[in-house]
Amino acid sequence: MASNTKTTNHNPKAPDYLAWHVHQKGEKSYWNKVGAAWAHRDGQGYTLQLETCPINGRIVLRTLLDDSQTTDSKGRA
Repeated sequence: MASNTKTTNHNPKAPDYLAWHVHQKGEKSYWNKVGAAWAHRDGQGYTLQLETCPINGRIVLRTLLDDSQTTDSKGRA
């Protein structure tokens, strides 16, 4: 009996950017992670994968932070 499964040693590439939904309320900004983006191999674009799609505010793409970097309460360095 033949098997249709493929065995690969390919680990998924970490995203190049994290996608954040930024919603402003008065003087405060609230940042919630909503997805990630990966650069195309040819350097001509990005694939954006959203886990949720906000209907207000804006989506901001930010690079991933190293473990040595710290973030503030808004998810920024």
